[in-house]
Amino acid sequence: MKERNGARWGLAVALALGGIVYSSWILEFFLPTGLDPVTSFLSELDTANQKYRDVFSNADILSACLMLVAATLGLLTTPRRKLYVTGWIALAVFGIATIADASFPLECSGASCEASAPGGLLPQLHHIHALTSSVAVFAIFIAMIAFTVGAFRYREYPSLRTAGLGILIATSLATVWMLTTNGIELAGGGNLGLGIAQRAQVLGMSLWLCTLGFAVWRP
Repeated sequence: MKERNGARWGLAVALALGGIVYSSWILEFFLPTGLDPVTSFLSELDTANQKYRDVFSNADILSACLMLVAATLGLLTTPRRKLYVTGWIALAVFGIATIADASFPLECSGASCEASAPGGLLPQLHHIHALTSSVAVFAIFIAMIAFTVGAFRYREYPSLRTAGLGILIATSLATVWMLTTNGIELAGGGNLGLGIAQRAQVLGMSLWLCTLGFAVWRP
């Protein structure tokens, strides 16, 4: 019993700490990155020409490793229900994709990219980084949906049915905002807060991971 409680405590800590570290982008408000948070992608924080690349890159890798630990502990210590198993596997995929994301950064950031990127676009659309980022976002959304639906279906984890559901909805709206503004920008309609939308999306993901950590700690 004590071993099981210890594993559950470790799972909760890994999830919460991983969510906090995944918000390392907040450090951009304290470090002179030279990027505008309103218009820049978060991926530009760890490009090769960024002075503080290692700070953001290592934080992403640490968060990803914590997600892999959490996924493993989750599969070993929580009920083997189909939706939960799907969620833990999705979190593991998210961790792997995030490590790949940090391993294949963009070559440049800011105005220097806009002039050199193919078609005048930022290299997010022309780089393997785009694939790894897409996989990571897709995976964590699968996890968020699976755990939330599971919490309602199995009548467990009340925090996921309240705060978790609200965060999922807000994060989904931020994602729609980001995709919409990205499409408008590519069509030449200007930037409508693309950076804010992405930061709201990632903040929502981080908060949800912390909420999941609380949920498994207090099932």
